[in-house]
Amino acid sequence: MSSECQQIIMNFSSPPTVEDIEVIALSALDDFPEELIEIIENLVVQVEEAPDEVTEADMELDDIYELLALYKSGSEIEPGVKKINSEEDDVLVLYRRAILDLWCETYDDLSQIIRQVMVEELARSQGMSDEDIDDMLQRHYQGML
Repeated sequence: MSSECQQIIMNFSSPPTVEDIEVIALSALDDFPEELIEIIENLVVQVEEAPDEVTEADMELDDIYELLALYKSGSEIEPGVKKINSEEDDVLVLYRRAILDLWCETYDDLSQIIRQVMVEELARSQGMSDEDIDDMLQRHYQGML
């Protein structure tokens, strides 16, 4: 292992809490692709157990565990409609249960899953396609390894 590579090793005897997920998420912001740096400058990261009933209805979810994260722009009234004056922060909500389900299904590193979920949600909010996101992540990960 390269001396430049840092890795946080976490062992959980019980599922990671909301607070654990929040610590991992805030740490992930330190290593974001440069294409998204501007959007995370004033970003608030929140972790919730699962989407509330309003979000479930608005997103027309069949299963609340299919939503891993949701970006809420402080300057939008609704998608595509911007507020003229907005003092609200942009918020990225991570949904703990869905993320833990994905972690259990994939056996991937939890920190990497959380970072990937955050990057993908924020990139989509900026209009990036799946192909653009994959290209960005490839470029960014090449510099990390």
